Amino acid sequence: MTKPLKKQSLGRGISAILGNSPEVAINSINDKNADKIVGNIIELELDLIETNPFQPRTSFNEEELQGLASSIEELGVVQPITVRKLEGANKYQLISGERRFRASKLAGLKTIPAYIRIADDNESLTMALVENIQRQDLDPIEIALSYQQLIEQVNLTQDQMSKRVGKKRSTITNYLRLLKLAPIVQTGIRDGFISMGHGRAIIPIEDPEQQAEVYQRIIADNLSVRDTEELVRRMQNPEEPTTDVENIQIPKSNTSHKAALPTYIQENINSFNHFFGAKVAVKIASNGKGTLSIPFASEEDFKRIQSLLFKKDE
Repeated sequence: MTKPLKKQSLGRGISAILGNSPEVAINSINDKNADKIVGNIIELELDLIETNPFQPRTSFNEEELQGLASSIEELGVVQPITVRKLEGANKYQLISGERRFRASKLAGLKTIPAYIRIADDNESLTMALVENIQRQDLDPIEIALSYQQLIEQVNLTQDQMSKRVGKKRSTITNYLRLLKLAPIVQTGIRDGFISMGHGRAIIPIEDPEQQAEVYQRIIADNLSVRDTEELVRRMQNPEEPTTDVENIQIPKSNTSHKAALPTYIQENINSFNHFFGAKVAVKIASNGKGTLSIPFASEEDFKRIQSLLFKKDE
C-alpha cells in the first residue's frame, strides 16, 4: 500500500527565527530583525492572518475550495501566500492567496507558508488587484471593477495602470466601459449568459431600460454579437420606423446559432410550453446556469401567466 505523501513546510515559524524577540516591533524594513522575516517565507499561524479588505473578489466557489482543501490535506500548501505586516500589532494581512488561505482553514491546518512584505494600504491594494487582474478565471465585470478601484483608490491614470498591469490602455478602457451597463446586463456577463462582446455592443445605448430590453432580446433569440450590433444600430437610426426592440427584425448572421440544449431540457420543454400556453425560450450559459423567458401578448395574457405562477392550492 502506498503511503500518503508527507506534507512539506516551506519555512520556519516566527518564534524559531526570532526566539524571544518581539516581532510586534517590526513595522518597517529598517526595524531590528526585519531582515529575518521580511522578504522570507515563514510558517505563519492562520489565526494571525486577516483577509484583505481591498480584495476585489468577493465570491469563492465552495466546491473548488473543498477540492483545494483536499489537495492541501494530501500535499500541503505548494505555493506560499503573500502577507504584509500590520503596524503596531502581531497581525498580518493577506495580499494574495486568499483561496489557499481559506482552503487551508478548511483542511484544518494551523499554519501556512507565507512570504512576508512591508506594504502600505495603496501598495497592498495595488498588489491584490494586479494579482487578481492577471488571473485567468475572472469574469469581465470583476476585471473592470478592479481597474476602477485602482483608478479611484490609488489615483492611477489609465496610462499608469497600463504599465502596472501590462495591458494596453485601449483594453483597460474597454473593460471600464462595461460598468456603464445596466445592472441586469452586468449580471448577465458575470453569469456567462452573454459575452463581453455583447456588452460592448449594448454600450452605445444610454438608457438602462433599453439596455435591459436588448439584453432580454439577446437571451430570447440567442443573438450573436454581430446580431446585437445590428439591433443596436437599427434602434439608434432615426430613419427606422420603430424603436420597439421586440419588433425590430434583423437578419441572422452566419455566426448566430442555437446551442444544443441539454437532454433534460429537451425532454421537458414541451410541458413548460403546454403549462404556460406559450413558447418558452431557454438560454444556457457555458457554466450550466440557465434562464427561462416566458412571452406574453397583452396585459391580460401577462395576468394569466401570473395567475399560473402564483396559483395556490385550495
